[in-house]
Amino acid sequence: MRVVMVSDVFFPRINGVSTAIQTYRESLLPHGIEIELVAPDYGGGHGEGWVRRVPARPVPGDPEDRLVRWRAMHEAVRRAVAAGCDLVHVQTPFVAHYAGVRAARRHGVPVLATYHTLFEEYLGHYVPLVPAGWLKGLARRFSRRQCNALDAVIVPSSAIRRRLEEYGVHTARHVLPTGISLKAPPPGAREAFRACHGIPAHGPVALYVGRVAHEKNIGFLLDVAERTRAAVPDMLLVIAGDGPALPGLRRAVAERRLTGRVRFIGYLERAAGLPACYAAADAFVFASRTETQGLVLLEAMAAGLPVVALAAMGTVDILAAGRGALVPADDPDAFAGALARLLGDRALRERLAAEARAYAAQWSSTALAGRMADVYRQVVREHGLRAA
Repeated sequence: MRVVMVSDVFFPRINGVSTAIQTYRESLLPHGIEIELVAPDYGGGHGEGWVRRVPARPVPGDPEDRLVRWRAMHEAVRRAVAAGCDLVHVQTPFVAHYAGVRAARRHGVPVLATYHTLFEEYLGHYVPLVPAGWLKGLARRFSRRQCNALDAVIVPSSAIRRRLEEYGVHTARHVLPTGISLKAPPPGAREAFRACHGIPAHGPVALYVGRVAHEKNIGFLLDVAERTRAAVPDMLLVIAGDGPALPGLRRAVAERRLTGRVRFIGYLERAAGLPACYAAADAFVFASRTETQGLVLLEAMAAGLPVVALAAMGTVDILAAGRGALVPADDPDAFAGALARLLGDRALRERLAAEARAYAAQWSSTALAGRMADVYRQVVREHGLRAA
């Protein structure tokens, strides 16, 4: 089976969508599914043989992302589909969505999409002058219209499936999380990473990895860092990632005199830098209330990091007792108390780390690839029956 994926984002831009696409590519090959991707060109010569790069320009105010040219994307997708494919898989709801749907309908092949982003929870952070109720209504209509134009929608959690049903989406919805794939760090990675980034060799480290964006609720983690001063005076909160909220967070750290307790270390190279970063930490912290899945939680668990996180939206499917996590109330004091208890109790950390590894193994890309292959084949089969 040949699948054409279409996305408005891919590496070197690091986020959950890019990670999911790479994981799909690697894990589906053993199931006889070949993937070709159409994605933006970021410059710098990324010469993957399976990726068609489309001319793009930086997004105003967000230079880490790219805006592909409408006609160029449509033409690139048309050519990829015309060359022969069984299915089009759309990964993002911007130009890629319209190019993917148009090419699929033109050539008579089914088209599905993965619903990665719950836009009604995001827009208020980026369009603050527009009434929130109006923005949510717009986001819901947008999602409903796009999803109902497809043959199927893949959702990463049951919470997102329920939300789309509330929107009025009647297209078939398949709950299928993205699998995880993470390389083990080399021996000595913990010590080397800490030394490289000026982190004390033996102090406790709480780690956040992800996009440094407003919707990630990282300001909440600064509140937590402030509240752990007395209980864990040498704790360091490490924030790995980049994004539009970074300048404001840096200012907040300085204003609140948290410079010695918070360290920003920027993007990390996925194959080596990220596993070493996980190895260097003692706990993973996460406070986002808008995740469709929370893939980074599973990556941290797979690395053996105990987690302290808020359970909201897609992360509810992951966070529970016996899965390597503490799930405090949505309150900085409660969160800080849970984190302080974890960092002060080695036996608890070791127990949760073992639970985390065991639970994350159930979400491996190998374990989930077969389910994705089954969805692909089901959608192709049903499309063929309708066409007949």
